[in-house]
Amino acid sequence: MTNTIKVSDVSVEKAIQKGLRQLGLPQDQVFVEIISEGKKGLFGFGQKNAEVELTPVATMVSEEVVEEVVEPVVETAEEVTVETVEVPEEDFDEDDFEEEEAGEVDYEETVDQLEEAARVTKEYLEGIAKTYGAEATVTVEARRDRMTFVFDTDKQGLLIGKHGKILNALQVLAQVSVHRFVKGRISVQVDVGDYRQRRSETLQQIAERTARKVLKTKQPVYLEPLPAYERKQIHAALSKNKRISTHSEGKEPHRYLVVEIAE
Repeated sequence: MTNTIKVSDVSVEKAIQKGLRQLGLPQDQVFVEIISEGKKGLFGFGQKNAEVELTPVATMVSEEVVEEVVEPVVETAEEVTVETVEVPEEDFDEDDFEEEEAGEVDYEETVDQLEEAARVTKEYLEGIAKTYGAEATVTVEARRDRMTFVFDTDKQGLLIGKHGKILNALQVLAQVSVHRFVKGRISVQVDVGDYRQRRSETLQQIAERTARKVLKTKQPVYLEPLPAYERKQIHAALSKNKRISTHSEGKEPHRYLVVEIAE
């Protein structure tokens, strides 16, 4: 059973802090979903409290039920025929990908800091895998602007999860760990075998299939919610087609990509 709790208070921030106190965890170890931002009201009338759900990240990792072997799954895109608000292609929010993009790193960051971040995070990930029953060795490739951790294990499916959910949760934990040591912007990726490469190929297939459907039906297609860097891959693939436009809608972690005919 999940340890998710639902908390309300006069503001989102106060609700989050109340929930963190109940869980006894810092915010970087908790996944927060905003249910309602609340309403201030007028002179106290009509006021509604903000409401949030908090789930320990470790719970997300440990309680996911997965098969022993997980292949990349081609998600089906659901056709939507309802009228939508038009959003220009240039409104695609590139800020979604700030965490994943490799930006400039302060070159005053020392090699010692990078090595310490790599060592601690490697041991941390190996410890999680062992606790989870999928003992693994983690290899690290570290550069100033990018750090990649790759699991070598006989139980890849346990560490990947359905549609990569476990792997994505592990990547969030790795990002938090690395940024304790490295203050500049650095891209952090976690992989199991060649899963990310296979997933990338799957995303390319989704992009191509969705483009064909949009051009055929002349109707927008809403893709299922995806992590920011996966939305970026599909956006990049479709940006080459001038007859197609894409933009993101919704709030994380339920933000999704809309593909439609370009004006």
